[in-house]
Amino acid sequence: MGIIINKTEPEHAVLIGVSTEDQTPDQVKDYLDELAFLVETAGAIPVKTFIQRLSTPNSKTYIGSGKLEEIRQFITENHIDIVVFDDELSPSQVRNIEKELEVRTLDRTNLILDIFAHRAKTAYAKTQVELAQYEYLLPRLAGMWTHLERQRGGIGLRGPGETEIETDRRIIRTKIALLKDQLEKIDKQMITQRKNRGKMVRVSLVGYTNVGKSTLMNMLSKSDVFAENKLFATLDATVRKVVIGNLPFLLSDTVGFIRKLPHHLVESFKSTLDEVREADLLIHVVDISHPGYEEQITVVNQTLQEIGAADKPVVVVFNKTDAFAFVKKDEDDLSPKLRENITLEELKNSWIAKSNSPSIFISALKKQNIEALKQMLYDKVRDIHTTRYPYDDFLY
Repeated sequence: MGIIINKTEPEHAVLIGVSTEDQTPDQVKDYLDELAFLVETAGAIPVKTFIQRLSTPNSKTYIGSGKLEEIRQFITENHIDIVVFDDELSPSQVRNIEKELEVRTLDRTNLILDIFAHRAKTAYAKTQVELAQYEYLLPRLAGMWTHLERQRGGIGLRGPGETEIETDRRIIRTKIALLKDQLEKIDKQMITQRKNRGKMVRVSLVGYTNVGKSTLMNMLSKSDVFAENKLFATLDATVRKVVIGNLPFLLSDTVGFIRKLPHHLVESFKSTLDEVREADLLIHVVDISHPGYEEQITVVNQTLQEIGAADKPVVVVFNKTDAFAFVKKDEDDLSPKLRENITLEELKNSWIAKSNSPSIFISALKKQNIEALKQMLYDKVRDIHTTRYPYDDFLY
């Protein structure tokens, strides 16, 4: 169901987005840039982006017939393998679009699920992703012939009058039930493991995907957590013991959040996200060099709300100060300052820092201002520990 298949050459993709009336051109560009990054992370090559401004997406083909024809001609002339939409499409929209374009069509959810499937390394992560994939696939079976477990044989498999699609639905529902049962057993084991961690304060890193959480984890815990400049580098929750001064605590790194994170994934990764739900303190890492960092902060806060972790104490860490770009504004230019015309020092004293207090600006990669961050974390964790265990004298 995904983008990565057995081909010697990478697939070439066309990206399609719809611009609504409440979006600025910069936002639309940022959204499609992120979609291109997703496509690259999945192993394909984004060739061209098409954007159509619509008040309401077309119920049958999501975009208008004229734009669809323009895309069809480009696909024919440039040997495109797939088209990827930046929104979730209905099963009927996918069928209609593929009929018109005669090429495989993915939506954003399908693409993210594929990346998760490719990134999953442990049996637990693979099970979580597989469950999300089947739940996504189930309502989209019409017009498809999946051949799932066809090796079980046809005799006695189909009931009187049962169609191929009904057989597939039954097989998938059985698989979903089995996967949920597997996850439930693993969840119970993980709950027991978390309870056995003793009385150390638990701190969890949260943030948009690719903001540098794993790099920060490595730096604070002196461990070697996988980190690279790709989306969703971390899927499994990683927990490490960190000691600052004389104060030990547990630090966990979990899957990064993203705009329009598929609901199936949030549900499937429930136990992984329990590291966030059960944390005593959250470190919200923000990529301050990203042009859309404010919206990324909103996305993370909304996701925390969805998973029931919005009431946790939070330290906001504005990361990647080393990559922060500043363009000096012409003195004769009287127009309002844009994002790129604001210095880092101005940002530190702006509403973005004050409204996300307590906050600190660092570079995990360059290890800039790390000692100040460690002191801030020490103070926060110590306060939590002494409040919970007022008679514990190991700190004194």
